[in-house]
Amino acid sequence: MTEQQNDSAVVDETREAVDTRPQPEKAPKEERANKTSLVLSAIAIAIALAAGVGLYGWVKQQNATQSETSDALVNQISALQKAQETQKTQFEGIIKQQASQLEDAQRQQATLAKQLEDVQQKVATISGTDAKTWLLAQADFLVKLAGRKLWSDQDVTTAAALLKSADASLADMNDPSLITARRAITDDIASLSGVAQVDYDGIILKVNQLSNQIDNLRLADNNDDDSPMDSDSSELSSSISEWRVNLQKSWQNFMDSFITVRRRDETAVPLLAPNQDIYLRENIRSRLLVAAQAVPRHQEETYKQALDNVSSWVRAYYDTDDASTKAFLDDIDKLSQQSITMNVPESLQSQPILEKLMQTRVRNLLAQPGAAAGEAAQDAPAAAPQGE
Repeated sequence: MTEQQNDSAVVDETREAVDTRPQPEKAPKEERANKTSLVLSAIAIAIALAAGVGLYGWVKQQNATQSETSDALVNQISALQKAQETQKTQFEGIIKQQASQLEDAQRQQATLAKQLEDVQQKVATISGTDAKTWLLAQADFLVKLAGRKLWSDQDVTTAAALLKSADASLADMNDPSLITARRAITDDIASLSGVAQVDYDGIILKVNQLSNQIDNLRLADNNDDDSPMDSDSSELSSSISEWRVNLQKSWQNFMDSFITVRRRDETAVPLLAPNQDIYLRENIRSRLLVAAQAVPRHQEETYKQALDNVSSWVRAYYDTDDASTKAFLDDIDKLSQQSITMNVPESLQSQPILEKLMQTRVRNLLAQPGAAAGEAAQDAPAAAPQGE
């Protein structure tokens, strides 16, 4: 054991001696390694700095982008909120308007319902009365319609027929208190029967017939006398000594070619230019049309003025000796002498009486539905002495 320990100690000393020997070649390599490590460290540090700067720039750019995006989102959110508030305001306005319209519609519906109820009540009131009320209203309407036909259209026949129908309606009521109204209707019918009737349709047909006969009329010949007033001979003398006479005749012949004087022993007739007879016939037709249109309108003055114009033009431009022209003028004169208006009564006696009956029996009944029975009972006794 002791030997082995001594041997190991010798070996260790030998190794130490070997290790402590100077090594001149190893020092430059370490310096180069240190320099290389320094360079690499510097490069690593530069790369790390560059990466840090780049990372900082990228992070800063990302932050800026995110900030811009956030601002844009905030602006959009603000715009959306404003639009939402505007729409909300509009919707609130529309809702208020619709609510107001709904209230108006409900009020109108209530008003119409009330009016309908009133009408139904009036109808029920009228339906509760007898049919005599309807007959009285019908008679009043027929009398008013007769007056309208009489004064507006001067239709005496239709007016009399309407009055007879009104009297029949009152007769169906079988009410003695209406004797006064029926007597007035009878008097009105009698007064209409005495009115002279005018055949308006016959007059219009006759005027149209005359309008169709215009083409058959013969125009007057106004060139019968073409001889000049001075009928002295215009021949020139062959004698030289009569040169003064020849000169005077030559001058006279020259003047006659410009001015011609003819003798007229009767009234001068207007002359027509060539092809003007067509316009003359159309003018006469137009005046006859005016006369025909004035008949149903009862325009007496217009009617007579148009016929007078036709008569004057026919006598001036047409041959009055021709048989067709004479017959045409005779018809025109007969139509001019015929009146197109009738002397109709200015009022009907039965109209105010029926109006008063309608006021007391029908209109008051509609105005006061609850008092229908009482008023109907009061009218009958009050009207009975009047009929007697």
